[in-house]
Amino acid sequence: MASSCQTRAEPARFRKLYSLLLKCASTSMSSKLIHSEKPFFSKMVVDAVLSLDQDELDESLIGVKKIPGGGMQDSLLIRGVSFKKTFTYAGAEQQPKSFTNPLILSLNVELELKAEKDNAEVRVDAVADYQAIVDAEWEIIYRKLQEIEKTGAKVVLSKLPIGDLATQWFADRDIFCAGRVPAADLRRVVQALGGSIQSTTSDIGREHLGTCGKFEERQIGGERYNVFEECTKAKTCTMILRGGAEQFIEEVERSLHDAVMAVRRAVKNGEVVAGGGPSRYVQIWRT
Repeated sequence: MASSCQTRAEPARFRKLYSLLLKCASTSMSSKLIHSEKPFFSKMVVDAVLSLDQDELDESLIGVKKIPGGGMQDSLLIRGVSFKKTFTYAGAEQQPKSFTNPLILSLNVELELKAEKDNAEVRVDAVADYQAIVDAEWEIIYRKLQEIEKTGAKVVLSKLPIGDLATQWFADRDIFCAGRVPAADLRRVVQALGGSIQSTTSDIGREHLGTCGKFEERQIGGERYNVFEECTKAKTCTMILRGGAEQFIEEVERSLHDAVMAVRRAVKNGEVVAGGGPSRYVQIWRT
Protein backbone atom coordinates (compact mmCIF):
# COMPACT_ATOMS: atom_id res chain seq x y z
CA MET A 1 0.00 0.00 0.00
CA ALA A 2 2.81 2.38 0.86
CA SER A 3 4.44 1.68 -2.50
CA SER A 4 1.20 2.52 -4.34
CA CYS A 5 0.87 5.81 -2.45
CA GLN A 6 4.48 6.67 -3.26
CA THR A 7 3.86 5.98 -6.94
CA ARG A 8 0.91 8.36 -6.97
CA ALA A 9 2.89 10.99 -5.06
CA GLU A 10 5.80 11.06 -7.51
CA PRO A 11 3.93 12.70 -10.47
CA ALA A 12 2.42 15.29 -8.12
CA ARG A 13 5.85 16.04 -6.68
CA PHE A 14 7.31 16.37 -10.18
CA ARG A 15 4.51 18.73 -11.27
CA LYS A 16 5.18 20.90 -8.21
CA LEU A 17 8.90 20.95 -8.98
CA TYR A 18 8.26 21.70 -12.66
CA SER A 19 5.91 24.57 -11.79
CA LEU A 20 8.44 26.10 -9.41
CA LEU A 21 11.26 25.84 -11.97
CA LEU A 22 9.03 27.57 -14.52
CA LYS A 23 8.65 30.44 -12.06
CA CYS A 24 12.44 30.59 -11.59
CA ALA A 25 13.00 30.79 -15.35
CA SER A 26 10.17 33.30 -15.81
CA THR A 27 11.49 35.56 -13.05
CA SER A 28 14.93 35.74 -14.66
CA MET A 29 13.30 36.93 -17.91
CA SER A 30 11.14 39.64 -16.35
CA SER A 31 13.56 42.45 -17.17
CA LYS A 32 14.64 41.07 -20.56
CA LEU A 33 13.46 41.82 -24.08
CA ILE A 34 11.73 38.45 -24.24
CA HIS A 35 9.50 39.10 -21.22
CA SER A 36 6.41 39.04 -23.46
CA GLU A 37 7.18 35.41 -24.36
CA LYS A 38 8.06 34.25 -20.86
CA PRO A 39 5.69 31.24 -20.78
CA PHE A 40 7.05 29.87 -24.06
CA PHE A 41 10.75 30.31 -23.29
CA SER A 42 10.41 29.33 -19.62
CA LYS A 43 9.13 25.91 -20.67
CA MET A 44 11.98 25.57 -23.19
CA VAL A 45 14.59 26.42 -20.54
CA VAL A 46 13.17 24.05 -17.91
CA ASP A 47 12.84 21.20 -20.42
CA ALA A 48 16.44 21.82 -21.53
CA VAL A 49 17.83 21.66 -17.99
CA LEU A 50 15.75 18.62 -17.04
CA SER A 51 16.92 16.80 -20.17
CA LEU A 52 20.51 16.83 -18.84
CA ASP A 53 22.04 14.24 -16.54
CA GLN A 54 20.70 15.41 -13.18
CA ASP A 55 23.87 14.37 -11.34
CA GLU A 56 26.20 16.45 -13.51
CA LEU A 57 23.97 19.19 -15.00
CA ASP A 58 26.67 20.09 -17.53
CA GLU A 59 25.33 23.25 -19.17
CA SER A 60 27.84 22.91 -22.02
CA LEU A 61 25.67 20.04 -23.30
CA ILE A 62 22.90 22.55 -24.04
CA GLY A 63 23.69 23.72 -27.55
CA VAL A 64 22.33 26.97 -28.97
CA LYS A 65 21.83 27.61 -32.69
CA LYS A 66 20.50 30.86 -34.16
CA ILE A 67 18.47 31.09 -37.38
CA PRO A 68 17.35 34.61 -38.40
CA GLY A 69 13.80 34.84 -39.74
CA GLY A 70 10.42 33.83 -38.44
CA GLY A 71 8.96 34.69 -35.06
CA MET A 72 10.24 33.96 -31.57
CA GLN A 73 7.69 31.18 -31.13
CA ASP A 74 9.18 29.39 -34.13
CA SER A 75 12.08 28.54 -31.80
CA LEU A 76 12.24 24.91 -30.74
CA LEU A 77 14.06 22.51 -28.45
CA ILE A 78 15.65 19.42 -29.97
CA ARG A 79 16.38 16.64 -27.51
CA GLY A 80 19.72 15.73 -28.99
CA VAL A 81 22.57 17.27 -30.99
CA SER A 82 21.93 19.51 -33.97
CA PHE A 83 24.17 21.65 -36.12
CA LYS A 84 23.90 23.53 -39.39
CA LYS A 85 24.48 21.58 -42.59
CA THR A 86 28.07 22.20 -43.60
CA PHE A 87 29.37 22.96 -47.08
CA THR A 88 28.95 19.93 -49.31
CA TYR A 89 29.49 18.99 -52.92
CA ALA A 90 26.82 18.00 -55.45
CA GLY A 91 26.99 14.31 -54.58
CA ALA A 92 25.63 15.05 -51.12
CA GLU A 93 22.11 15.46 -52.52
CA GLN A 94 22.15 11.79 -53.51
CA GLN A 95 22.97 10.65 -49.98
CA PRO A 96 20.27 9.34 -47.61
CA LYS A 97 18.88 12.05 -45.32
CA SER A 98 17.62 9.88 -42.44
CA PHE A 99 18.66 6.74 -40.59
CA THR A 100 17.39 4.68 -37.66
CA ASN A 101 20.00 3.45 -35.18
CA PRO A 102 22.97 4.34 -37.42
CA LEU A 103 26.63 3.88 -36.51
CA ILE A 104 28.39 7.26 -36.54
CA LEU A 105 32.09 7.81 -37.21
CA SER A 106 33.75 11.07 -36.13
CA LEU A 107 37.04 11.94 -37.82
CA ASN A 108 39.82 14.47 -37.85
CA VAL A 109 40.90 13.29 -41.30
CA GLU A 110 40.93 15.10 -44.64
CA LEU A 111 39.24 13.14 -47.42
CA GLU A 112 40.09 15.34 -50.36
CA LEU A 113 42.49 15.37 -53.29
CA LYS A 114 44.45 18.59 -53.09
CA ALA A 115 46.78 20.32 -55.53
CA GLU A 116 50.44 20.40 -54.60
CA LYS A 117 51.79 23.49 -52.88
CA ASP A 118 53.25 26.14 -55.13
CA ASN A 119 56.76 25.45 -53.93
CA ALA A 120 56.50 21.65 -54.16
CA GLU A 121 58.98 20.03 -56.51
CA VAL A 122 59.06 16.44 -57.74
CA ARG A 123 61.74 15.36 -60.21
CA VAL A 124 61.06 12.38 -62.44
CA ASP A 125 62.98 10.83 -65.28
CA ALA A 126 60.01 9.48 -67.22
CA VAL A 127 56.30 10.09 -67.75
CA ALA A 128 55.58 6.71 -66.16
CA ASP A 129 57.19 7.89 -62.92
CA TYR A 130 54.90 10.92 -62.81
CA GLN A 131 51.87 8.70 -63.42
CA ALA A 132 52.97 6.45 -60.57
CA ILE A 133 52.92 9.44 -58.21
CA VAL A 134 49.41 10.42 -59.32
CA ASP A 135 48.18 6.83 -58.99
CA ALA A 136 49.64 6.58 -55.48
CA GLU A 137 47.71 9.65 -54.38
CA TRP A 138 44.43 8.18 -55.67
CA GLU A 139 45.22 4.84 -54.09
CA ILE A 140 45.71 6.47 -50.69
CA ILE A 141 42.32 8.20 -50.65
CA TYR A 142 40.48 5.12 -51.99
CA ARG A 143 42.11 3.01 -49.27
CA LYS A 144 40.87 5.47 -46.64
CA LEU A 145 37.33 5.35 -48.04
CA GLN A 146 37.31 1.55 -48.12
CA GLU A 147 38.52 1.38 -44.52
CA ILE A 148 35.68 3.71 -43.49
CA GLU A 149 33.08 1.61 -45.32
CA LYS A 150 34.32 -1.55 -43.55
CA THR A 151 33.51 -0.02 -40.16
CA GLY A 152 29.80 -0.17 -40.98
CA ALA A 153 29.28 3.53 -40.25
CA LYS A 154 26.29 5.10 -42.01
CA VAL A 155 27.08 8.69 -40.93
CA VAL A 156 30.62 10.03 -41.36
CA LEU A 157 31.57 13.39 -39.81
CA SER A 158 34.92 15.15 -40.01
CA LYS A 159 36.43 18.40 -38.76
CA LEU A 160 38.43 18.54 -42.00
CA PRO A 161 37.12 18.77 -45.58
CA ILE A 162 35.44 15.85 -47.34
CA GLY A 163 35.90 16.48 -51.06
CA ASP A 164 33.73 15.79 -54.09
CA LEU A 165 35.34 12.42 -54.82
CA ALA A 166 34.65 11.10 -51.29
CA THR A 167 31.17 12.66 -51.21
CA GLN A 168 30.12 10.88 -54.39
CA TRP A 169 31.79 7.65 -53.25
CA PHE A 170 29.77 7.69 -50.01
CA ALA A 171 26.57 8.56 -51.89
CA ASP A 172 26.98 5.48 -54.10
CA ARG A 173 27.07 3.35 -50.95
CA ASP A 174 24.16 5.02 -49.11
CA ILE A 175 26.43 6.68 -46.53
CA PHE A 176 25.86 10.22 -45.27
CA CYS A 177 28.92 12.45 -44.80
CA ALA A 178 29.62 15.97 -43.59
CA GLY A 179 33.01 17.69 -43.59
CA ARG A 180 34.17 20.91 -41.93
CA VAL A 181 32.03 20.19 -38.85
CA PRO A 182 32.84 22.79 -36.14
CA ALA A 183 35.02 21.34 -33.38
CA ALA A 184 32.51 22.22 -30.63
CA ASP A 185 29.66 20.45 -32.47
CA LEU A 186 31.77 17.37 -33.16
CA ARG A 187 32.77 17.23 -29.50
CA ARG A 188 29.10 17.30 -28.43
CA VAL A 189 28.33 14.53 -30.93
CA VAL A 190 31.01 12.32 -29.37
CA GLN A 191 29.87 13.15 -25.82
CA ALA A 192 26.24 12.38 -26.62
CA LEU A 193 26.55 9.46 -29.01
CA GLY A 194 29.72 7.73 -27.81
CA GLY A 195 32.83 6.72 -29.72
CA SER A 196 35.83 8.99 -30.20
CA ILE A 197 37.32 11.33 -32.79
CA GLN A 198 39.74 9.35 -34.96
CA SER A 199 42.81 10.91 -36.58
CA THR A 200 43.34 7.92 -38.90
CA THR A 201 41.12 5.52 -40.80
CA SER A 202 43.22 2.49 -39.84
CA ASP A 203 42.21 0.02 -37.12
CA ILE A 204 38.80 1.58 -36.38
CA GLY A 205 36.76 -0.76 -34.18
CA ARG A 206 33.16 -0.80 -32.99
CA GLU A 207 34.20 0.91 -29.75
CA HIS A 208 35.31 3.95 -31.75
CA LEU A 209 31.84 4.47 -33.26
CA GLY A 210 28.85 6.22 -31.75
CA THR A 211 25.16 5.62 -32.36
CA CYS A 212 21.78 7.28 -31.83
CA GLY A 213 18.15 6.30 -32.18
CA LYS A 214 17.42 8.61 -35.09
CA PHE A 215 19.36 10.83 -37.51
CA GLU A 216 17.90 13.13 -40.12
CA GLU A 217 18.68 16.22 -42.14
CA ARG A 218 15.86 18.66 -41.44
CA GLN A 219 14.82 21.98 -42.96
CA ILE A 220 14.46 24.66 -40.27
CA GLY A 221 13.55 28.07 -41.64
CA GLY A 222 15.93 28.88 -44.47
CA GLU A 223 18.62 26.50 -43.21
CA ARG A 224 19.16 22.76 -43.22
CA TYR A 225 20.28 21.09 -39.99
CA ASN A 226 21.71 17.70 -39.16
CA VAL A 227 19.77 16.35 -36.17
CA PHE A 228 20.78 13.47 -33.89
CA GLU A 229 18.06 12.36 -31.46
CA GLU A 230 17.67 9.60 -28.84
CA CYS A 231 21.32 9.87 -27.82
CA THR A 232 22.79 6.84 -26.10
CA LYS A 233 25.68 8.16 -23.96
CA ALA A 234 25.12 11.66 -22.59
CA LYS A 235 21.85 13.49 -22.18
CA THR A 236 21.97 16.64 -24.28
CA CYS A 237 19.72 19.06 -26.16
CA THR A 238 19.89 21.93 -28.63
CA MET A 239 17.87 25.14 -28.56
CA ILE A 240 17.09 26.50 -32.05
CA LEU A 241 16.39 30.21 -31.72
CA ARG A 242 14.42 32.17 -34.32
CA GLY A 243 13.76 35.87 -34.66
CA GLY A 244 13.56 38.77 -37.05
CA ALA A 245 17.09 40.15 -36.65
CA GLU A 246 20.44 38.63 -35.76
CA GLN A 247 21.10 41.18 -33.00
CA PHE A 248 17.74 40.39 -31.42
CA ILE A 249 18.44 36.63 -31.47
CA GLU A 250 21.77 37.24 -29.74
CA GLU A 251 19.93 39.10 -26.98
CA VAL A 252 17.49 36.19 -26.71
CA GLU A 253 20.45 33.83 -26.33
CA ARG A 254 21.91 35.90 -23.49
CA SER A 255 18.54 36.01 -21.74
CA LEU A 256 18.06 32.26 -22.05
CA HIS A 257 21.57 31.62 -20.74
CA ASP A 258 20.71 33.58 -17.58
CA ALA A 259 17.51 31.56 -17.20
CA VAL A 260 19.30 28.25 -17.77
CA MET A 261 21.86 29.06 -15.07
CA ALA A 262 19.11 30.08 -12.62
CA VAL A 263 17.13 26.88 -13.19
CA ARG A 264 20.29 24.76 -13.08
CA ARG A 265 21.29 26.27 -9.75
CA ALA A 266 17.81 25.66 -8.35
CA VAL A 267 17.86 22.00 -9.38
CA LYS A 268 21.43 21.48 -8.19
CA ASN A 269 20.96 23.09 -4.77
CA GLY A 270 17.41 21.91 -4.22
CA GLU A 271 16.46 25.24 -2.65
CA VAL A 272 14.84 28.44 -3.92
CA VAL A 273 14.77 31.74 -2.05
CA ALA A 274 11.41 33.41 -2.70
CA GLY A 275 12.31 37.06 -3.25
CA GLY A 276 15.33 39.29 -2.78
CA GLY A 277 15.90 39.01 0.93
CA PRO A 278 13.60 36.67 2.87
CA SER A 279 15.19 34.33 5.33
CA ARG A 280 12.82 31.52 4.40
CA TYR A 281 13.38 29.26 1.41
CA VAL A 282 11.29 26.77 -0.49
CA GLN A 283 12.72 23.26 -0.54
CA ILE A 284 12.04 21.74 -3.97
CA TRP A 285 14.29 18.73 -4.35
CA ARG A 286 15.51 17.21 -1.14
CA THR A 287 13.14 15.19 0.96
